[in-house]
Amino acid sequence: MDIEQFRDYCLAKKGVIEDFPFGEMTLCMKVVGKIFAITGLDGAQFTVNLKCDPDYALELREQYPEVQPGFHMNKKHWNTVDFEGSLEERLLRHLIDHSYEQVVKSLKKAEKEALEG
Repeated sequence: MDIEQFRDYCLAKKGVIEDFPFGEMTLCMKVVGKIFAITGLDGAQFTVNLKCDPDYALELREQYPEVQPGFHMNKKHWNTVDFEGSLEERLLRHLIDHSYEQVVKSLKKAEKEALEG
């Protein structure tokens, strides 16, 4: 999955916008104003920080060398995923979906209703 496929996949999700709150070289994907994916546009390698359930994050890190503790993020809740490694696209999509769901799950009731409406 390349950066354009990643961007298109994220933007197809309900309520998602792209934003550049940290400068023009850091792409953030947000749902209801909360980041669920963040990537640098100037890196030598295409990696994405994705939110993750803490127990699942540890499991993924043990199983896949392409999944590391979140760079510049809370390492308990974020993974940095190498999108140029050997991970299958199906798994990459699942990790994006999981990150999105983690954020949606944490929304307030009114925010969830607005997202669904």
